[in-house]
Amino acid sequence: QVQLVESGGELVQDGGSLRLSCEASGRAFSTNAMAWFRQAPGKEREFVAAISSSGASASYGNSVRGRVFISRDNAENTVYLQMTSLKPEDTAVYYCAATSGYRFDAPPPFQNEYADWGQGTQVTVSS
Repeated sequence: QVQLVESGGELVQDGGSLRLSCEASGRAFSTNAMAWFRQAPGKEREFVAAISSSGASASYGNSVRGRVFISRDNAENTVYLQMTSLKPEDTAVYYCAATSGYRFDAPPPFQNEYADWGQGTQVTVSS
């Protein structure tokens, strides 16, 4: 099992940038493929980005591709989500999730693939 704690969410203006962090503890971090999802009020949880356990591969959701970048630091047990050109529609609670395996391939963008979840961090983009 992995414990995940997100941070970095805040209120930003339209067009701004933000970096989210997710620190993991428990199961060896380097064996976990990681992902970010988000959920806006009244909407289903949506895939944002994922990265393989080695960091070799990443994938992105269609609504954020080209504006976000996922990375990881296995020495710091942390995965990051750098977001740029933020829009009001990016407003959501952002969740970090972990799954074992996927050393070289990015894990799939499906919620049920991930067994461990953080509590989320709120990102609000004002227009």
